[in-house]
Parts: sequence; structure tokens; C-alpha cells
Amino acid sequence: MPKIEILESRCKGCGLCTIACPHKLVTLSSVPNSMGYTVAVFSSPEKCAGCALCAEMCPDVAITVFREQRS
Repeated sequence: MPKIEILESRCKGCGLCTIACPHKLVTLSSVPNSMGYTVAVFSSPEKCAGCALCAEMCPDVAITVFREQRS
């Protein structure tokens, strides 16, 4: 199962990741972070395909996608 990490300290809440996610699993938080940005949050990891489009779209390199290696 893929895992997504979003670094709140780097996210500026541009929303490009929310547009890029084909399953709409990345949304913007309703609560601002310490810098006043509504940061991206990831939901429903069981539905994530691990495509990493969210990470590719992030201009601030705030998203990392980890995938399990198959043996």
C-alpha cells in the first residue's frame, strides 16, 4: 500500500496536488498551519494507487510518495 507524507512546514496550500490526484484523496485542511497556510492533507490511504501525481505537481516539494517494493 502506498504511503504519502506531506511536510506541513513546506506546504503553502497552493492546491495543485488536490487537482492532480485522480482519486481526490488530497484536500486542503480547514485549519491553517503555524505560517497561516491551509496545508494539504491525505485521506483514505487504502484507495491510493501510488501514482505520485500529487508529488510531481507540488512546486514546494512538500509531498513524498512511498511505494512497497515487490519481491
